[in-house]
Amino acid sequence: MRRISPLVAVLSIFVLANSPAASEDGDVAEYIRAHYTKFEYRIPMRDGVELFTLAYVPNDASDQRTYPILLTRSPYSVGPYGVDRYPESFLLPEEMVREGFIFVEQDVRGRFLSEGQFVNMRPHREEKNGPKDIDESTDTYDTVEWLVSHIKHNDGNVGIWGNSYLGFFTSSGIIDTHPAIKAAMPSAPIADWYFDDMHHHGAFSLNMTFNFFSMFGVVREGLTTQWPERFDHETPDGYQFFLDLGPLSNVNERYFHHEIPFWDAMVAHPDRDEFWKARDILPHLRHVSCAVLTVGGLFDAEDLYGAWHTYSSIEEKNPGIENTIVMGPWSHGAWLRSGGRTLGGADFGYATGADFRERVLVPFFRHYLKGGESPGLPEAMVFETGANRWRSFDQWPPASLAKSTLYLGEGGRLEWEPALAKGEAFSEFVSDPAKPVPHTAEITTRYNKAYMTEDQRFASRRPDVLVFRSEPLAEDLTVAGPLEAELWVSTTGTDADWVVKLVDEFPGRLEGYDPESDEEDLGGTQRLVRSEIFRGRYRNSYDRPEAFVPGEPTRVVVPLQAVLHTFKKGHRIMIQIQSSLFPFFDRNPQTFVPNIFEADEKDFVKATHRVYVSADHQSVIHVGVLPGPAGVRD
Repeated sequence: MRRISPLVAVLSIFVLANSPAASEDGDVAEYIRAHYTKFEYRIPMRDGVELFTLAYVPNDASDQRTYPILLTRSPYSVGPYGVDRYPESFLLPEEMVREGFIFVEQDVRGRFLSEGQFVNMRPHREEKNGPKDIDESTDTYDTVEWLVSHIKHNDGNVGIWGNSYLGFFTSSGIIDTHPAIKAAMPSAPIADWYFDDMHHHGAFSLNMTFNFFSMFGVVREGLTTQWPERFDHETPDGYQFFLDLGPLSNVNERYFHHEIPFWDAMVAHPDRDEFWKARDILPHLRHVSCAVLTVGGLFDAEDLYGAWHTYSSIEEKNPGIENTIVMGPWSHGAWLRSGGRTLGGADFGYATGADFRERVLVPFFRHYLKGGESPGLPEAMVFETGANRWRSFDQWPPASLAKSTLYLGEGGRLEWEPALAKGEAFSEFVSDPAKPVPHTAEITTRYNKAYMTEDQRFASRRPDVLVFRSEPLAEDLTVAGPLEAELWVSTTGTDADWVVKLVDEFPGRLEGYDPESDEEDLGGTQRLVRSEIFRGRYRNSYDRPEAFVPGEPTRVVVPLQAVLHTFKKGHRIMIQIQSSLFPFFDRNPQTFVPNIFEADEKDFVKATHRVYVSADHQSVIHVGVLPGPAGVRD
């Protein structure tokens, strides 16, 4: 494997999403050193394994002044190690640092200075018959039990939180909740590693997964404080690097050399079999007794699935608890560290991240851990893009949603009425695995975190991208909740991927545009609202792939994650359909093979794909339409 110098603090985009929030005035590091004392512990678990744990205790803690504990459990290192070495910030943002808690950070089992064996997305054990039957819920329980008994000047209240992979440890840690845990915030939590991060409906997230496991997947040879060396792509051009890689079988042959066990496990399990089903925490989120605040980003390219489904699973399985979801206009973890006004070219009007931290994050933990005033959170607090405002709902999806259908029509039309003509009307394009459609116009070896709000004109002008657009809207239209594309398709090959994009097309010239004062005219912008990819072989089952019959019209349903977006008057609703999002996702060879990880170069062939738009085989987009502005949050 090609390597460069070790990383000191971060790992790819995954760890960047969990990195400390930057202080605007640059003095948070000095504040921590001046106001907290650091301690290091080895906490024994029920099976005898000891987990390395840091605690930062406020200096004014005493018998007269106690503090609640805020715990996070991490696979990414809780360094710097050593009681005389202090961090630049805690994982939580500066607003929480100054609020005052006992901050506890723990290396999870098998990582860095913690003993034991690390297991990726360790499966949960429903039955526990003895001290050897451990999982992340038992490790959390044992940690909390030790903390409240041994950390001086704690008040017996514990909060737990974490972002991304740390969000999984938060969710799993509140199963059979320890009585001391009063509040939890799973932030962008991984929920099901087949649908979060690793795959989207069977399509493999090549760029992100390759980069992540090139470091994170290296086997630890013993207790350590150091990261493995970072992979060197030897080029800034990620599109060309992954195209030159060729078939996925070349990953081991050229780079990993079977030294990354979890990569080999993914190769051996291309379908959603028992290996992946065991790494789905959602069925197990029971016996949760604390208040839960699930937070996610509407433009999170990694764990959007995890945020929505963690909230829904906890809501379904734990009636009566305080359970809220907040979804803002953010990329992965950005609510913890950014102002949140912009993402790429999208401007949301004001600092939504700072607003969240001030009005939700700090009040949530202050209330449940310190007895402060209730933050008065709704069941669901979701940012309405397009209109740029928070909306509050008594349930999610909103009860007032009206189900509606958009019909793909001939000539690239998108209409509210179905086609009337019989026959086999269709739109078609040639898909060439040698020239896949890029997922972004700004390609590096890392994925572009802003691609989910990107102007899609770079793609829609390609001949291998189909475009369907509505007439300009006569009035504002708000779509909300999950989306679903029901496509009738065919291919001259035996396998194909289907990418569906919901796009907000701006008028050609924005009303009121002043070239003397405005920095940019957004006229004609095709702003991405939501997209998803579906590997066609899994159209009937994720664990039993099936080939396409060449030329035969076939139904493929593409679920898209939920949205809350207003298309403004004069804008058009646009649907784009293509067959690749490279190199974020791997290329489909378009020849059916049992395991795409083992496909040969000869399997990658051009194919002509059709999307049918006739009465006999009508392709549609199912949407929810939200009437009126009720529930607007000031």
